[in-house]
Amino acid sequence: MADQLEICCFNLESALIAAREGAHRIELCQHPELQGTTPPREWLIAIKDEYPEIPVFIMIRPRGRNFVYGPSEIQQMKDCIESFKDIADGFVTGCLTEMKEVDIPKTTELVQAAAPLPCTFHKAFDEIYFHHRALEDVISTGCSALLTSGGEKTAAEATDSLKTLVARAIGRIDIIAAGGIRADNVDLIKDYSEAQWIHSSAIREGSSIADADEIKAMLKVVDPMGQGERDMAAMERDLLTFPKKE
Repeated sequence: MADQLEICCFNLESALIAAREGAHRIELCQHPELQGTTPPREWLIAIKDEYPEIPVFIMIRPRGRNFVYGPSEIQQMKDCIESFKDIADGFVTGCLTEMKEVDIPKTTELVQAAAPLPCTFHKAFDEIYFHHRALEDVISTGCSALLTSGGEKTAAEATDSLKTLVARAIGRIDIIAAGGIRADNVDLIKDYSEAQWIHSSAIREGSSIADADEIKAMLKVVDPMGQGERDMAAMERDLLTFPKKE
């Protein structure tokens, strides 16, 4: 059952909020209108300067449109991986074929370029029709986790599919439930799907920045045992920022 919360951050401000509020991991990318692309290295440096302890996975995706890449783009993606390896904690990537199947050779090439850092296969998986076979394909590439909404637009619409994927994947790859997850539905997805991770942008309607209260509320559901530690960290931050009397 999920006890880890990953926040997908499309800008530096969101990442700093996620780290401050105690998210277990950050997926860092940009351009949400393209379903995420590789972020600037400067963002990662800024996050690690302020919150060196939080794991940050970097999206490796050079453009939007689709997940089908030619040889020059694969080399570009490998170069990006190399440029982040000294400071990142892992990567989020993946390739499909024109037939919308996992491109095993190309994805494996990226996973090997990232080694020894782990890779998550991203939501390109949800464009694939035959999930059971695709799961085996993803596992064969060496990815350590799979980000998915179970083939539907939102995780809430796919709790049965997510539960099946978790059961099939157990002990071989972590399933990260994603897609429209917020504080008002995270308990359903956590309890029913039994995914190891919950993934959310924590962005409220009308905003482009992760919402601190949304993250706090999800953490209380996903990781209730860690609430005391998060409260203590918040108190320490308050003490550090409290104005001193002259």
